[in-house]
Amino acid sequence: MIRKRVIARGEVQGVGFRYHARAQAQQLGLGGYARNRPDGSVELEIEGREASVLGMLHWLRTGPRYAVVTALEVSDIAATGESDFQITD
Repeated sequence: MIRKRVIARGEVQGVGFRYHARAQAQQLGLGGYARNRPDGSVELEIEGREASVLGMLHWLRTGPRYAVVTALEVSDIAATGESDFQITD
């Protein structure tokens, strides 16, 4: 299992980004969370099998229909064993 912290920048708030990310993460069997940040970005942590995490990173590069992702900052962090994906504030 691996875990990544991701900061998605661009038009990513007010377009359902977190909710679509949760649906995608659940479909891929990933744990973690998504939350809006005060600077207009969305922070996510995603954990699971490497292939699923890579699939999620691929999806995050474009996000849902009305999002415009201009940058993704991705860093490796320690896995926690989390298996549920939440939207937090």
